[in-house]
Order: sequence, then structure tokens, then C-alpha cells
Amino acid sequence: MALPNVTAADELGLVHAVPGVYPDNSRAHASAVSWGAIVAGAAAAAALSLILLMLGIGLGLSSVSPWAHYGVSAATFGVSAILWVTLTQLVASGMGGYLAGRLRTRWIGAHVDEVYFRDTAHGFLAWAVAALASAALLTSVIGSIVSGGVQAGASVAGGVAGTATAAAAGGAAAAGSEMAKSDSVSGPMGYFVDSLFRKDMNAAAAASAPAANGAMAGVAAEPATAASASEVARIFMNTIRTGTLPAEDVRYVGQVVAQRTGLTQQDAEKRVSDTYARMQAKLRDAETAARDAADKARKASAYAALWLFISLLIGAFVASLAATYGGRQRDA
Repeated sequence: MALPNVTAADELGLVHAVPGVYPDNSRAHASAVSWGAIVAGAAAAAALSLILLMLGIGLGLSSVSPWAHYGVSAATFGVSAILWVTLTQLVASGMGGYLAGRLRTRWIGAHVDEVYFRDTAHGFLAWAVAALASAALLTSVIGSIVSGGVQAGASVAGGVAGTATAAAAGGAAAAGSEMAKSDSVSGPMGYFVDSLFRKDMNAAAAASAPAANGAMAGVAAEPATAASASEVARIFMNTIRTGTLPAEDVRYVGQVVAQRTGLTQQDAEKRVSDTYARMQAKLRDAETAARDAADKARKASAYAALWLFISLLIGAFVASLAATYGGRQRDA
């Protein structure tokens, strides 16, 4: 019949084993670290953390919406995410630490304070291994799921700024490649170029009579018009980010506009200057929106990193505390 486990403590607080009861664990040179218990606790913590993280992503994405007056606000979503990450660390780390303390071997002959320290260390090591395992998992397939959810939320928040930036800067940059393929100018740059060549109705009526003298005049006008639009777009693109339009460019583009629209040279140059100013204003607005979106993203990333740091510290403390509780139950 097997004898029960019996321990005795002397007046110095040292725990001794009754001879013959613990044939293996009572050895003085037994290891102070139970790696099996640590790995088991870390595996449980990592798995539970992963499950809760996936649940949080699902609940979070189901609560947001790109439509106005639908879904939670950005502030509510941020606070909820912080609370969920903290809760995940509390539950997962507590479970991992408790298992690490409960499954470790019994230390015979160790002082009570030494046992407490070892249990605390076991909980901390279980938390550390679980954190490293979770980080390794989040950089692989699971990381793509998480990053997809984050990008979806970011696109909802910064969609307007991104659209404005693409409309002003990206559209101007793409106009060159578009003109290389055809003689037409498309995109936002095309709108401003087309506005330059809008004919004044009175001037167009006066200029229509000479153009009707030959049918070939209308045929030759279309290629010349397309070439002029492409050239004007290149002129605008060359200086749209550097400053004002040079005077010689204003005069030349004004001549092209006057020839196309029937305006006087002075009115054509004024139209060129006004259109160029409108393009620069739109570009500045787009850059301001993009900078504002980038600043908000920077602040959100900083806050997320700080709260993640705090939640990880809380997880380490809870894992260590839970390991001491599990260790006391193990020795009870």
C-alpha cells in the first residue's frame, strides 16, 4: 500500500520530506525549474490568447461600418479594443501561470520564500514563452488575418483623405503615362485642362464662320486640340509642386487657349492663372488631409503600442501571481 505524501517543517521554515515517501523529488540536487509545467502553461496561455484575439477581431469588425450613423464611433472602438486586449492578457496569462504553478514538481527541502520565488518565476517564464509563441504566430498566417482587419478599419477612417490625395497628386502623376498611350488627358488633371479650353459662347459663334469655309479645317482641329491639351498638362505638371507658373508659360498657354476658345490674350492668360491656382489649392487641400490622416494614424499607433505594453505588463504580473496560487494548491 502506497504511503501518503507527508511533509514537515522545522522551526526555521524548511520543508522536509518523510524518508521513503518521495523517492525522486526529495533529492537535494533536483532542478528548480520545471520546464514541462512552463511549456504546458505557455501553450495553454498562447492558445487561449489566440482564441480570444480572433473573437475580439470578429466582434470589432462586426461593430464598425463605413456608412454614416451606423456602427460604433472611433473612440468607442478604440476603448473597446483596449479593454479587450487587457482582458485577453488577464485571462490567458492567469490560466498559463496557474497551470505552470499547479503542474510543477514538488520541491522538498526548499524554504517557503524560495518556493514562492520559484512559483513566481515559473509563472513569469510561462508568460514569456507564451508571448514569444504568440508573436511568432501573429507574424504568419494569423498575422495576415489581423492585419487585414486593421487595414479594413484604417480604410474606413482614412478613406476620404486617401481619395483626395489620389485625386490631386496621384492623378497628376498618372497623366503623363496616360498621354504616352493616347493624345487625351484623363483624370483630375484632364478636368482642369478641359476647363481651360471651354469656349465662350459669343466668341465661339463669331469664330464658327471662318471654320466653316473648309471641311478639312474641322478634321485638322481635333489632333491639334488633343496635342495642345497634352502639352498644357505637361506644363502644369512640371511646376504644380514647385511654385507659380512662369510668365512665359502663362503667355504661351494663354495663346493656345485664346486660339482654341476665341478669347482675347488677356482673358486667356487670366483663365490660365485662375485654373492653375485652383489646381494648387486642390493639391494643398489634399496634402493637408493626408497629413491629418497620417498624424491621426501615428497617434493611434502610439496609443496602441503604449496600451499593449501596459497590458503585457499586467499579463506578466497576473501570470506570476496565478502561479503562486497554483503552487500552493500543488503543495497543499
